[in-house]
Amino acid sequence: MAGGLCCQTNVHTVSQTAPSPGISLIHTLPHGAEISSVSTTDSSSGPSNYSRNVLAASGPLKDVHVPTRLMENFLEIASNNTKKDIETCGVLGAILKDGTFYITSLIIPKQESTSNSCQALQEEEMFAILHEQSFFPIGWIHTHPSQSCFMSSIDLHTQYSYQVMVPEAIGIVMAPTDKSRAYGIFRLSDGGMKILKDCPGKGFHLHKEPIDGNLLYEDCSSVYINSCLRLEIFDLR
Repeated sequence: MAGGLCCQTNVHTVSQTAPSPGISLIHTLPHGAEISSVSTTDSSSGPSNYSRNVLAASGPLKDVHVPTRLMENFLEIASNNTKKDIETCGVLGAILKDGTFYITSLIIPKQESTSNSCQALQEEEMFAILHEQSFFPIGWIHTHPSQSCFMSSIDLHTQYSYQVMVPEAIGIVMAPTDKSRAYGIFRLSDGGMKILKDCPGKGFHLHKEPIDGNLLYEDCSSVYINSCLRLEIFDLR
């Protein structure tokens, strides 16, 4: 496949969730393409049937590949809200190929947002796209327009809902005003999952620390930035 097709981004403004045409979202790695790991120095419903079937077997977490332009494209989409100090959120869809998750879609749902929270609305539209394309809900991405790069108590509960569906699910926080860290790719720790499972709290609240002494959430390992992934964006707003 020609190198010029790499990092292609398709943007769809969706008013109705009709089936989308099938497309090839992974290209053969061309000369000059790069795959780089993400390190800390870089800066609610139950699982669907296909998630349960494929992820039933226990074992080490699978690698997750992120398109090179995902975060940049998302910040562009969120820019108007960011200027108003309003959060924006999106959902990440992935395919599973040869034991590796490849993020190939970004879905922007209808949403209600404030300067420190973002709530997806009419989630059935979002899940319709995931189902029709057989995408895994591999996580989510949202902005902290004027806050630092961290996961709030509300963010932790949102992250829990994704990790229950897919253990490899990631939470990406984009913090454009944080001078020390512009973004983070996070996942709840095993101890954090246990704490969140039993937490009835709503809104902003404190969580106790896991008994194993680890943090509630951690920077993801086994996440790679892949310059050979094509990204499809569905804007449902």
